[in-house]
Amino acid sequence: MSFLARRATAAAPSLARAFSASARRDIAKITLVGNLAATPELKATSTGRDIIEYAVASNSGPRDNRQTSWFRVAAFVEEGPRRDFLTSLPKGATVYVEGDAQMNSYTDAEGKPRSALSIYQKNIEVLRRPTPAE
Repeated sequence: MSFLARRATAAAPSLARAFSASARRDIAKITLVGNLAATPELKATSTGRDIIEYAVASNSGPRDNRQTSWFRVAAFVEEGPRRDFLTSLPKGATVYVEGDAQMNSYTDAEGKPRSALSIYQKNIEVLRRPTPAE
């Protein structure tokens, strides 16, 4: 056996997740900074659990050729002050959102295959609230 082959097989056990006792989970993380498209809405799921949905607009590119990307975000927040805070955020507030991202594939009403990015909020911070118009 060559030196490189022995080294690769000897190093393989060290690649295991020795630092964690939990099962491995493949999950994508995403961080967004942008403006709320509207005030977050509280909705009920088919299982009766409440969910808060909102959209974040993030701009990129030079001012004369700016592109806007829209992200739909869902949050499962129990009833209380955190939920009240989130649902009271005004349109245009600049937010920092950390969450889990998941791609979902489906077929639309016309029979075309589609995909959508689902973002599930883990943390949100308000960076700036819009100033009220006078």
